[in-house]
Amino acid sequence: MDFANGGGSSGTGDGNPAARLEGKGKALLVCWILGFGSLVSWNTMLTIGDYYYSLFPRYHPSRVLTLVYEPFALGTMAVLAYNESRIDTRKRNIGGYLLFFAGTLMLLVLDVATSGEGGIGPFVGICAVVAVFGVADAHVQGGMVGDLSFMCAEFMQCYFAGVGASGAMASILRLITKAELFLAIAVFMELLCFLLYAFYVPKLPIVKYYRSKAAKEGSKTVSADLKAAGILTNQLCG
Repeated sequence: MDFANGGGSSGTGDGNPAARLEGKGKALLVCWILGFGSLVSWNTMLTIGDYYYSLFPRYHPSRVLTLVYEPFALGTMAVLAYNESRIDTRKRNIGGYLLFFAGTLMLLVLDVATSGEGGIGPFVGICAVVAVFGVADAHVQGGMVGDLSFMCAEFMQCYFAGVGASGAMASILRLITKAELFLAIAVFMELLCFLLYAFYVPKLPIVKYYRSKAAKEGSKTVSADLKAAGILTNQLCG
């Protein structure tokens, strides 16, 4: 069976196994990158803790920032979990990566604008960004796991491999780069994750196949993803 995609077929038919697996290697790489991006911003904050201690020695940043992060992450996650069946997964994940991008960019701008000086004002600004990270993390972590659960197990494995790699990479980069360059790399990675998830992932044939299959099985959270790929749920039959 072919799914309508604009004027032609999408090539994700049930009777063509080769078409269903098309783009699997690319999808695995993208899943790794998305996993990397889902935690690189927070890992960046933790890894440059020594830098923030030198700027704000009186405010105990490593303790305070963690205490700011957790309530926002847990609170947002609870709200999202309660309303899970009514939430658009595509918007949830895109919103999360955009928040990560905006927050990391604000950290970089704040550091440059204040010329790396301490004070209560910049510290409050950093705390606000950390709160944004907590909200973003709740959106992305649960949203991506839920999205990938409709697909093959290798996608989930690559995603969590990327999550783990973000911590290792953050530690390595901290040894060889300054804080500003470190933040700039994190900004780039978050922007890349947003672009990949919003515009590239929906067009991969293997992703379209799994999302179409989920829609036929009754899932209502993949309709926006299918629409982004040019597939309308009312065109799925059988």
